[in-house]
Amino acid sequence: MVSDIFGRILRSDLPDPAEAPELFDGILTRRVVAFIVDCVIMGVLITAAFIVAAIMGIVTLGLAWLTFPVIVPIVFVAYYAVTLGSAARATIGMRAMDIVLTPTRETTLDGWMAMIHVVAFWISCAIFTPFIVLVGLFTNRRQLLHDIIVGTLMVRRSPMERHWVAYQRGTLGT
Repeated sequence: MVSDIFGRILRSDLPDPAEAPELFDGILTRRVVAFIVDCVIMGVLITAAFIVAAIMGIVTLGLAWLTFPVIVPIVFVAYYAVTLGSAARATIGMRAMDIVLTPTRETTLDGWMAMIHVVAFWISCAIFTPFIVLVGLFTNRRQLLHDIIVGTLMVRRSPMERHWVAYQRGTLGT
């Protein structure tokens, strides 16, 4: 049994970076580019939400303008929960960069875990930036700080699908 730095037992089908380096090839660069793509998409969504709130504020005599302070956090959490919590387990930027988020413990990646992941990401970014990225340089699976805390792993999708098929067939490592 393998455990993480907190002593939590990890799944038995997690890839070993020494045996499957293609799963982690350029993962940190891919994550940065995916993050930029996602920020652009969320910027468009936030702009649209602000426009709707501004128009609704006129209609509701200013009442809808009270939503301005919560639009950004709601869009961020909703975007990540809907995309990471979906069957694809990836945001639009992550899909474009061929990466997927997978849990490291025996649990499913649902909308709640996706929301916890994004909240942990933004809190760790606010407190520890740029150190969260530096953590990824020193972990063998290229996990960032919030990945380790939440119990997730980011890998390349296309090689991981072959890994899952091999694991289900029982031919992994043979």
